[in-house]
Amino acid sequence: MIPTLDPAPTLDPSTDLSFTRTLAVPRALVWDCWTKPEHIPHFFIPAPNKVTAVDLDLRVGGRFNTTFDVDGNLMDNNGVYLEIVPQEKLVFTDAYSEGWKPAPEPFMTAILLLSDAPQGGTTYTAIARHRSPETAKTHKEMGFYDGWGTVVTQLETYAKGLMP
Repeated sequence: MIPTLDPAPTLDPSTDLSFTRTLAVPRALVWDCWTKPEHIPHFFIPAPNKVTAVDLDLRVGGRFNTTFDVDGNLMDNNGVYLEIVPQEKLVFTDAYSEGWKPAPEPFMTAILLLSDAPQGGTTYTAIARHRSPETAKTHKEMGFYDGWGTVVTQLETYAKGLMP
């Protein structure tokens, strides 16, 4: 039997940044937005910045590649999926690219946890796990909470527009 990762990882306050919000959209829709390439450009980077390319291969070891346009500068973000539990957990990192090629300057591993909210909607937890306290501090100073918070607000707004 292959062991699985802990579904709710223990956080290290020196290296992990995290927040939880309740979204007024169903969990299945949030999952679709995160796993289907046509949805990613609508929420994945705070506006007015844009996602200009998405290339997903939703399998463990599959690519999670995006390109951002930030103030006219194109930025490639290549990574791989580490764990996929449909509609519950999505883990990806930039520590590797497809084919398990180590990245020269990895930044973080993202963990998204989804569950049904008690009052309806989705309980959404985002975790950014870093290699060192210094990297976590840098990410926090770059605006992790505002930036990732904006992304989840954009995700919720976009997903509401997809509801029947």
